[in-house]
Amino acid sequence: MEELSVLREEINRIDRQMAELFCDRMQVAAKIGAYKAKRGLPVEDLAREQVLLHRNTEWIPEEGLRSYYMDFQQNVMDLSKHYQSRLVSGMRVAYSGEEGAFADLAAQKIFCEIRPVSYASFADAYHAVKNGECDACVLPVENSYAGEVGQVMDLMFHGNLCLNGLYTLEIRQHLLGLQDAKAEDIRLVKSHPQALMQCAAYIREHDLRTEQTSNTAVAARMVAEEGDPTVGAIAGEEAAKRYGLKILKENIHENVMNTTKFAVLSKLPDDREHGKKEEISLMFTLQNSPGALAKAISAIGKYGYNMHVIRSRPVQDLPWQYYFYVEAVGESDRTHRDRMIEELSAQCEIFKVLGCYEEMKGLS
Repeated sequence: MEELSVLREEINRIDRQMAELFCDRMQVAAKIGAYKAKRGLPVEDLAREQVLLHRNTEWIPEEGLRSYYMDFQQNVMDLSKHYQSRLVSGMRVAYSGEEGAFADLAAQKIFCEIRPVSYASFADAYHAVKNGECDACVLPVENSYAGEVGQVMDLMFHGNLCLNGLYTLEIRQHLLGLQDAKAEDIRLVKSHPQALMQCAAYIREHDLRTEQTSNTAVAARMVAEEGDPTVGAIAGEEAAKRYGLKILKENIHENVMNTTKFAVLSKLPDDREHGKKEEISLMFTLQNSPGALAKAISAIGKYGYNMHVIRSRPVQDLPWQYYFYVEAVGESDRTHRDRMIEELSAQCEIFKVLGCYEEMKGLS
């Protein structure tokens, strides 16, 4: 009995140490949560978790204990995420549109526990972060069928918010109508210009008139409020649920793989280490000299970055002047990144790093 008492006292001593270390860890987790909130970063980072789980398990010399320690570590990480989520649950994330819009859905998938805030336009959502009304905004930058979202590109070029992540969301556009409506009765469809473009073939085939709205969810709300069975909206399932509409025809978008890329923008850059790979977004204008674009592209490849997106857009208020937008992926190497930035800065008339972040992720 005396031996058991000694062992129990030893357990108590270890538990006290573990309690102190647990408090220390959760305090650091809270600081990480605050860091992520200021930069518009999601709490969950599954890639980082896997790296830590496998690295930390190697610290256990006894092989029979490693699986138990991995479960212990996973539980601690889950508790840390819940704690961080509670601390950042008041985080305000701006998006353009109304409740049920694809940007609203993307924001909630990226951050899980937030306060999504609706704004009437891309510019309003962007400036809400700039002015401190919101912590971050989620804006579409490109659709796999309809192409770039020019208004958002221009906001990023002329503004000063940092791009801290790119996420892709599969977009399913449906024909929505009143509960007693039929697809063959629809004569007019309302939606955002990008959605109308994505569904152009269906619209032509059924000889439908179109009306542009500021957002797909706005179109759904208008159809619900007007109560005309000959008027439909092109929007997603969430908008149908939100405004009590019926899906009259599913998946009317022309491209089967209809995907939109969303950017998360905030005031501060994400300066964490990004594992083995990182993605970088750049914007620049070129000096008026022969081969200027070729030199810029060469500099990006020279330092190990694979450029998978490049596009040009006209500079507002400067006729026949253009800026370039680039997305590139490379090894996480600050030295190479800094040298590339230094070389491009010297070659370009205007040069800005929008952000350096983990590789683009898909939202399920």
